[in-house]
Amino acid sequence: MAVAIVLISLSNPIHCFAPIARPLSPSTTSSTSLGAIGVFLRKAKEADVRKYCEEGPPDSVLALLKQIKDANSDDDDATNNEVGEVQSLLTKRKGTITVIAEYKRKLEGSGFLDEILPPELLSPVFREFGAAAVAVLADDRTGGCSYDDIVTMVEEQEEARGEVPGPLPVISSDLIVDEIQIAQAADAGAQAVTVTFGVVGAEKVTQFIKDAKALGLEVIVNVGSAEEAQGAVDAGASIISVGGMDGADNKYAAIESLSVPEGRSICTIANILAKDNKALEEVEEAWVCRDKGFNCVWVSDALYKSGIDPTEHPGAIISSMKSKASVKYASPKARSGKGEGAREYLGDILM
Repeated sequence: MAVAIVLISLSNPIHCFAPIARPLSPSTTSSTSLGAIGVFLRKAKEADVRKYCEEGPPDSVLALLKQIKDANSDDDDATNNEVGEVQSLLTKRKGTITVIAEYKRKLEGSGFLDEILPPELLSPVFREFGAAAVAVLADDRTGGCSYDDIVTMVEEQEEARGEVPGPLPVISSDLIVDEIQIAQAADAGAQAVTVTFGVVGAEKVTQFIKDAKALGLEVIVNVGSAEEAQGAVDAGASIISVGGMDGADNKYAAIESLSVPEGRSICTIANILAKDNKALEEVEEAWVCRDKGFNCVWVSDALYKSGIDPTEHPGAIISSMKSKASVKYASPKARSGKGEGAREYLGDILM
């Protein structure tokens, strides 16, 4: 009965779909054109969501979806100047950087690792080596993961309740095109979701922030330009992640001129792209992003470049990114342990 009610009630917005396929609500995008790959991924994700809804979501997800719909009947502003728990954990004092460690099973053509350890094994590594949060790329097509992996990650983190370090918040890193994915994330135990500005546009960003707020979730908005970053802030975002570009300077250019409404704090995240080599330039980039004023770095493929090498496993990379080293005095690529700043070298960071 619950499924039938939802399918009947979904004649206007974009969440679940009746057996007769209906197009999703048109997405309002920024003037930055969405690349062909982005369009393909969005359409593929819309098809995935349509199939999920036609097959009948579990009652727990439907209940959360109803909660979103009930909240949408109010005229509350989506903008929230209060700093949420996730944003607080990602934003530390000036001159420091926090790390979001993303779990995935598929790497983007790096060829460095054939198999990644299961989430229940890597989850404690992320926590014990100092990550501020864990993300799960919950898209089988791009990350090889599902919402079940979020559940596994959340359950493992909860095992650290009452310990030091305690459990980390888990972020659902999915290509969100529909509010039911936010309900799925909440049902899986995530505390935050990602929304990509260049895929859904300003209007949907505002709506998804409101949807997430109804379930007590925070939203990280992915942006790829200064225009998108400002658009995200104007749409109500308090956490923005700059990606899709290489180098700290290019990332910083996207946020250096942000106009932020009075009373709102913005957490800025730099998405560190993996280099197609065995060097550890990603660690240096994290240090530069820190020095430029970013609050946090999002690290994914770079964590897995060296597998479980004793000095370059995911935990060691997280630790070195958080270290107080400077590219002026140290380089993680210099692994001999000799020279000025040697204590900050990656191989020594665990000592």
